[in-house]
Amino acid sequence: MDIRVSFPGGKRVDARVGNHVIQTDQPVTNGGEDSAPSPFDLFLASVATCAGIYVLGFCQARAIPTLGITLRQSVRYDAMTKLPSLIRLELGLPDGFPEAYRSAVVQAAASCKVKKLLASQPSIEVFAAPAHSSPCGARPQL
Repeated sequence: MDIRVSFPGGKRVDARVGNHVIQTDQPVTNGGEDSAPSPFDLFLASVATCAGIYVLGFCQARAIPTLGITLRQSVRYDAMTKLPSLIRLELGLPDGFPEAYRSAVVQAAASCKVKKLLASQPSIEVFAAPAHSSPCGARPQL
């Protein structure tokens, strides 16, 4: 996958992913215009929406209606590092949700790919290359 980033002005940073452009901005308090989510808020939203797609898939595979199902994410931050120390996903299941599937749907949400990626702590390489360099994926000469 190739994601291309552009800088359209102000504190905005946009990412082109396939045919989609994901816009980000900073809050006014950080010098932005608050015209879009911040990159970090977008990252946190990816955790919640990933869990949501797993819940949706679980329910669709079993013909369980999703009406009334809620998913709420809250984040606790470490006072020293200002980084999340706990990301909590609360799955609200309506009264008619089948009792036999309650723990299984929680497990489905917990198995989302974004959560697994965070748990595996992948390496992230950052390097500078000439603007005319080969496409992403090419490694710098070490």
